[in-house]
Amino acid sequence: MEFTPKEIAPLASIEDWEEDVIIRYPEPHTRAKEEYRNYDNPERDTVREFYRLNHKFQTYDFVKQKQAEFLKFDRTEMPIWDAFEFLNTLVDDSDPDTSLDQWQHLLQTSEAIRADGHPDWFVLTGLLHDMGKVLCLFGEPQWAVVGDTFPVGCKHSDAIVYPEYFEANPDSRDERYNTKYGIYEPNCGLRNVDMSWGHDEYLYQMTKDYLPEPALYMIRYHSFYAQHREHAYDHLLDDHDREMFEWVKKFNPYDLYSKLPVPPDTEALKPYYKELVAKYLPANLKF
Repeated sequence: MEFTPKEIAPLASIEDWEEDVIIRYPEPHTRAKEEYRNYDNPERDTVREFYRLNHKFQTYDFVKQKQAEFLKFDRTEMPIWDAFEFLNTLVDDSDPDTSLDQWQHLLQTSEAIRADGHPDWFVLTGLLHDMGKVLCLFGEPQWAVVGDTFPVGCKHSDAIVYPEYFEANPDSRDERYNTKYGIYEPNCGLRNVDMSWGHDEYLYQMTKDYLPEPALYMIRYHSFYAQHREHAYDHLLDDHDREMFEWVKKFNPYDLYSKLPVPPDTEALKPYYKELVAKYLPANLKF
């Protein structure tokens, strides 16, 4: 399937999606959630277009196609530090007042986790969690890299942001996929459920042999807001998922609220993180 340039990049920056999430789920005692759906705000037009495309094209077949295309990990191989440099070529031109790059944003997340005394694998998860955004550098559309994730192969929940846009998704008219359980069994466990395609699933598959299971849940489901914030898919979770989602919930505030305008001292922190990465990950990662 071919897409136009506007369909590939409806947002000025992929970070616009995350800023939109913070508006929807503000830090406690700040903005009210009711402010979110302000249709009169023209700045939200690109966000709505992003979700329109996401909800239209993220079908069960699309996900299976992307799994087959990317999960062979045969595009390139590089050390993690080269991967961070590669990720930093994903430049945000939309905000000239912000000089922070992707690596510095990841460091802010991991340092906030470390400051609160969490295990080192939790700190590493903060450092890595957005590494899958390199998909943009492989030419993938923004809506197939970031965005709220959701199960495919079953009915789309009304708790997903802009649910009305799923009307254009062919799966919503396919009897195999448009019922509550679709192709799944009640409480089958998320390990048996395919999620919409993006950076979460890509990085999970890349690191699943190296990190503790709670870290893998954080990576794989940190954008699954319809569940860890809205509990819309309890009927698919099993007891193990519910236990692991406590870790996803612990991670979410660091993901959303740890970014500050002051850059971290990357050179001073690098020795600690080099040792941490070497403890858990191989010398090279396959992409």
